[in-house]
Amino acid sequence: MNIDEINGLSAPEFVDRLGWIFEGSPWVAERAWTKGPFASLEALHAAMVAEVREASPKQQLALLRAHPDLGARARMSKASVGEQAGAGLDRLTPEEFEELSRLNARYRDEFGFPFLLAVRGCTKDDILKSLRARVGGRHEGEFRTALEQAFRIARFRLED
Repeated sequence: MNIDEINGLSAPEFVDRLGWIFEGSPWVAERAWTKGPFASLEALHAAMVAEVREASPKQQLALLRAHPDLGARARMSKASVGEQAGAGLDRLTPEEFEELSRLNARYRDEFGFPFLLAVRGCTKDDILKSLRARVGGRHEGEFRTALEQAFRIARFRLED
């Protein structure tokens, strides 16, 4: 689908086609539609990001919580499954899976949302290294980092 086709969609069609870009948060597409027509994919992404940035902290938190734990092997959208498989998270050794599960649980307990990382171009080792580094971070910084990662994930999904 190109930008002209996207611009030609009605609001329900737009949400139907792009509501999945931000995991479990079709409200982003619904609100962004009102900002169209979009000059480019970059403009569409910017409009979607702006809607998330302007959302309440409660809505932002719900958006973050809609993402699955990396490597969880359950409750994942089709997009998440493909993204995680591309990073090798479907080929973890039992030891790696145990470490990832333990770190994911610790991260979720500490911050109240899952560890988010745009995994395109990452290996399973990159992901584990990043999770190890971020699990001890400060809440405010991690919240911002998680949102930035959600924006990167959305960008990759739009490009696809």
